[in-house]
Amino acid sequence: MDEKIPVCCYHEDEGFSCSEPAGPSGLCYWHDPRITKDGPDDKAKLEAYARKGGMLRGVHLKRAELAGIDLVKHHSKTGYDMSHAELYRANLNGAHMFNLNLESASLMKADLREANVHCANLVNTNLLGIKWMGAKIENINTGKLLKQERMAMEAERVGEMEIALDYFEQAEEIYRDLRKAAEREGLFAMGGHFIQRELTMRRHQLPKYSRARLTSKIIDLFCGYGESPGRVIGFSMVLILICAICYFFTGLSYGGNIHVFRQENTFMMNFYLFFNCIYYSVVTFTTLGYGDFTPIGFSRLIAAIEAFTGSFTIALFVVVFVKKMTR
Repeated sequence: MDEKIPVCCYHEDEGFSCSEPAGPSGLCYWHDPRITKDGPDDKAKLEAYARKGGMLRGVHLKRAELAGIDLVKHHSKTGYDMSHAELYRANLNGAHMFNLNLESASLMKADLREANVHCANLVNTNLLGIKWMGAKIENINTGKLLKQERMAMEAERVGEMEIALDYFEQAEEIYRDLRKAAEREGLFAMGGHFIQRELTMRRHQLPKYSRARLTSKIIDLFCGYGESPGRVIGFSMVLILICAICYFFTGLSYGGNIHVFRQENTFMMNFYLFFNCIYYSVVTFTTLGYGDFTPIGFSRLIAAIEAFTGSFTIALFVVVFVKKMTR
């Protein structure tokens, strides 16, 4: 009777299992973490393994020498699935990794210089310390949160602040490296997103109730660290509406008459009054000052604050808008 060849024992909870012949460790060549894939023919072997449909999920390629490897699944809309792969310090210089699925993998300190990572899925991937110089990173998907970012928030939630600060620092470094790589490739919109996230990670490292953290948060809310003109417009509209409501109850003077909310007024009268308050709020915010309406009492303080804030906000919008358009 023929002896049954043992099969690789690699298995994932999601149901994925490797069916390659196992070595002495119980794992196949590609899933065995004790084998360093740095041989002269390992690159060609891995390309052939991928083309024949071998399981690439969870492959262990720590310190592997794979410069120039072609891991593109040609004539297919989806790329190879290398989820959970270990690529710590792997040499992927000049590699072709278009549309590759690297979800939950580790690319920590990998060499991706001059590599094509266009459209790669990097959700929940460890991207710390990657060499990005010259890498093509258009349309990469890093997800809403980096792996370190998610871990930092979880540590912060359970009160492990020292661990959280370490992960926030790592996330800041990753975003900074991605931002520099995007700017080198002329991907300024992507770079703008990464600098927002970089500064957000830096804010989380500041003392929770410090003035620096509060200032950083306000800048983020107002203009997304100079990358979101829409936030400036949104803040302007909210401020105009809030001030109009205040004028509605504190009163304005027009033609010698006091215009203020009164319960005995009809709905249409109060509606017309509120419309005038919005008009006056817009005029005050933009510092036009037509002079037809004048503030009275407490309205004067509101008008002064709105005029000052409005002039500052308009200048801020111009700066942020020009910055975005010149990119």
